[in-house]
Amino acid sequence: MITVLGSIGFDLTTISDRLPSPGETLVGTGFVSGPGGKGANQALAARRAGAVTRMVGSVGSDAFAPQALSLLKDGGVDLSAVQVTEQPTGIALIFVGGTGENMIVIAPGANGKVTSQQGTTAPLAQGDHLLLQLEIPIEAAASGIMQAKGVGAISILNTAPFHPDAVALMMDADITVANETEFDLASEAMGMTEPDRKVRMAQFVRRSGRTLIVTLGGDGAIAATPQGFISVSALPIKPIDTVGAGDTFCGFLGAALDAGLDLETAMRRASVAGSLACLKPGAQPSIPSAAEVDAAL
Repeated sequence: MITVLGSIGFDLTTISDRLPSPGETLVGTGFVSGPGGKGANQALAARRAGAVTRMVGSVGSDAFAPQALSLLKDGGVDLSAVQVTEQPTGIALIFVGGTGENMIVIAPGANGKVTSQQGTTAPLAQGDHLLLQLEIPIEAAASGIMQAKGVGAISILNTAPFHPDAVALMMDADITVANETEFDLASEAMGMTEPDRKVRMAQFVRRSGRTLIVTLGGDGAIAATPQGFISVSALPIKPIDTVGAGDTFCGFLGAALDAGLDLETAMRRASVAGSLACLKPGAQPSIPSAAEVDAAL
């Protein structure tokens, strides 16, 4: 069983030939809207990867809420632990440039009201996997990690969007997934100044005894574990939209580990899934199925 404690939202995405500079107005070439939120994205990815998946989070009572939950509901994700609050449903304003790179501004809304109680009451059992991100309050994520530790579940923390307080969570989570920028920020917060990223990754593992995965975009991903390093490659693609690729990686990683696969195999599946997610616009609509990942491996 995969439980995702995290954000649920709705994405409003504008596409243009390039990203705007500060103060600049561009004429876009397209517009896409659809369900989003890093937690919901990862939950749908885990479900499409084949895992039994439960979502824990909050939405508003507004018109965006049913739209934000639509693909999770259609995909068979358990939504019984999703609470309705008086705050508006979370919204992400996304700009996508011609190379697939993006800029995102998030209005957290109900996601900012996810409570520590939701984190501690997430129904977990020994051997389950808990996925977390940082679009909800740090306290709620910390409570979820402690709950997982208490029952023998495996916690997987995605450090996006990065916050300095995430360093303490990284020390407690069983597996941390960060992109290059997030890990560089975490390194700075931990006082690790070695220019070589792999050296810093090894330092983190020695300090924490945990596993760290750094995603490298088109170069795949690398993991530092107490047993050594693991590297996997990405598919050679021309990206259309990179929004949701990291979430797809996390969801497929969790699902593969929950199915009993070893870390290297799980990372390979997750890396291919993340690559495929870059070939379509939108966060959740772009998440591939397990069959599509199998075909690309």
